[in-house]
Amino acid sequence: MTAETSQTLDRGLRVLKLLADTDHGLTVTELSNKLGVNRTVVYRLLATLEQHALVRRDLGGRARVGLGVLRLGRQVHPLVREAALPALRSLAEDIGATAHLTLVDGSDALAVAVVEPTWTDYHVAYRAGFRHPLDRGAAGRAILSARQTAENGHPGYTLTHGELEAGASGAAAPLVGVSGVEGSVGVVMLADAVPERVGPRVLDAAREVADALR
Repeated sequence: MTAETSQTLDRGLRVLKLLADTDHGLTVTELSNKLGVNRTVVYRLLATLEQHALVRRDLGGRARVGLGVLRLGRQVHPLVREAALPALRSLAEDIGATAHLTLVDGSDALAVAVVEPTWTDYHVAYRAGFRHPLDRGAAGRAILSARQTAENGHPGYTLTHGELEAGASGAAAPLVGVSGVEGSVGVVMLADAVPERVGPRVLDAAREVADALR
């Protein structure tokens, strides 16, 4: 720490980084141990960050990243979208279905990038900005699956049918190993079931996007 920097600000930023790297939140004691400071300092840091909605604490007292971070990060979406587009275009053309990148936005899944195939006679209209609950649709369910398997392995792909649109099926795989970004890559198609080869292809696309974002 040099004379030109702020120790308090540095600690506050370290708190945000620590919280961004965990899906389960951290207690005051855990943060105190990781930062090497006493609990009183951590309480003050959390109280200040809470005032700006950058941190929230659940009923159990665990601190998590707050929704205020989304406002600061809105300009990140264009950068993430740009990095993901090559893999999404390849996926859409290969499968012949609408491909999308979906990120977590609060308790919702938010489509931030969508690519439609150029050679099909028809495909599902799916627009950037479309949002839905995390527990409905392949994109959100893939993200929830990644949360559940974070401690004991790599999640696979998720298949759904008719959850967001009648007659439409979806396949999605979560982004893995991208710090600060929680999302999934998937396709949606007008079909009673997702063809067998689509799941593994979506999984490959999610890995491509994750690599581009690292």
